[in-house]
Amino acid sequence: MLAPRLRPARIVGLLSATAVVAGLVSAAPALALIGPEAPADQYPYKSVVKLAIGDEGNSRGCSGALLDDNWIITAASCFAATPGTSVPAGKPALKSTVTLADGRTAEVVHLVPRTDRDLVLGRLSASAAGLPWARISQAAPATGAELTSAGWGRTKTEWLPGKLHTGTFTTNASDAGTLTLTGKGTDSVCKGDTGGALFNAAGQLVGINSRSWQGGCLGTPATETRTGAISARADDLKVWAAEVRSATPGWKTEAVVQAGTSLYQGIKLPDGSWTGFTDVQSKAGDIGGVRTAAVAGINDDTHVVALGTNGRIYHTVRKADGTWQNFGDVGGEAGVLANVTQVSAVSTGTEIQVVAVSNGKVFHTVRRANGTWAPFGDVASVSGPLSGVTSIATANTGGELQVIAVTGGKAYHALRATTGHWTVWGDVAAATGATGPVTSVAMAGTSTVAHIVLVTDNGTRQYHAIRQGSGAWSPLRELTAHLGNITVKSVGAASVERGVELAFVTSDNRVVQTSRNNAGVIFTNPVTLAVLPGVAATPLGSIALAGTL
Repeated sequence: MLAPRLRPARIVGLLSATAVVAGLVSAAPALALIGPEAPADQYPYKSVVKLAIGDEGNSRGCSGALLDDNWIITAASCFAATPGTSVPAGKPALKSTVTLADGRTAEVVHLVPRTDRDLVLGRLSASAAGLPWARISQAAPATGAELTSAGWGRTKTEWLPGKLHTGTFTTNASDAGTLTLTGKGTDSVCKGDTGGALFNAAGQLVGINSRSWQGGCLGTPATETRTGAISARADDLKVWAAEVRSATPGWKTEAVVQAGTSLYQGIKLPDGSWTGFTDVQSKAGDIGGVRTAAVAGINDDTHVVALGTNGRIYHTVRKADGTWQNFGDVGGEAGVLANVTQVSAVSTGTEIQVVAVSNGKVFHTVRRANGTWAPFGDVASVSGPLSGVTSIATANTGGELQVIAVTGGKAYHALRATTGHWTVWGDVAAATGATGPVTSVAMAGTSTVAHIVLVTDNGTRQYHAIRQGSGAWSPLRELTAHLGNITVKSVGAASVERGVELAFVTSDNRVVQTSRNNAGVIFTNPVTLAVLPGVAATPLGSIALAGTL
């Protein structure tokens, strides 16, 4: 059955006054599944929600499931003004109230529908924190696979059941957007079950109830015994759903990854899922190729500073709604630097601090809050000479700019105070302990603490250290055993709400992630991304991270 209960449910799709697809009752709001009552305290059923759409005189009932604390997934047809018509993005035409598994309620305030299937994401007016989320499957169910549907729709004997019910279905076939199902025994999808979740044996979301024959459901003629149904596929929508959810205010990790002469931007959400990666030049303008790039966040804006293959430095901004500004040539205002090899950027309040390596020396500029740029300045004039720099990293600690530069295989540190004054370069090894030759470096700031990551010995060893606001340093802690036997080409670091995020690009073209909570001393188990959705097969190069709200 397609209704989200744990008793045998029959699938009764949303009833429509006019439309019938392939003989099935169209996906108008359905009332309930024919099947057993669902265990109220059991995953994944606690992720299932009840929907009430419209007022008393023109109301319809549907089901759905939580995708995170702020979004539900359900059938778009539930919100259609007229059955069979399309549903526009934006605020629902009718008041739509969601009742959660624990009894709390929230309104659906924004819809993002699919155009290729009967499915929509809805943003809630209040957080559903504390309840589990439905996890989207990575694959469509095989023909013959058994699936469980859960919903709040009609049953064989009840018009408006007060508890969630489930039904068992067998997969008949699938195409690009739908699954065709048959109920086992008398299980069926009923009215009110439209939008209900369809789970595989692992409890993962594979589909959303759309329409059915409603055989056996209360109110269906006794002559109708068919239990077939059609569901919208959800298994191929993980990346799309993450893109939609990324617009929700809250901490996220922004990443830019260089591959060949292309640059890609993606977002890691708090639950660990990733959006797809966007080709930045396709959105912000073609600058003739990118050699490396940096990223910085100001509130919900993502600032990208890219070094073009022509040696010039460019800047663009991605807004929270996914729109991009065109690339601008930083040299037009800040001055053109020769033989630039590295760039790094970090936000300090409403400003972007940028350091670049030109002819092996470190230069600094600021993008002010009004969008103008200060002229590049040679850091040697204030921190002392440093030449032959091969890697550079920056961090913000309470408005202070922390900088680490690598030359001759050794890391050096300097600080730019909020007054604009710089300290002289200091040898990091003298404060933290010696390592093999340093090849790559990254930094992130949390409050007044700077986290430093050093990659050494041709990428085969990785270390972490902390510089306190007092200027005291912790000893280097080796991460190699924690991360596994990897060889690192590039490392990125970012400060987010819960702590520090790290990402390493490896020599075998993977990205390995780990994080450290502000209250902890141990990094989480590393996660390996063998594929970045949307990134071409070209070997990966540099990576940079930033936190946004």
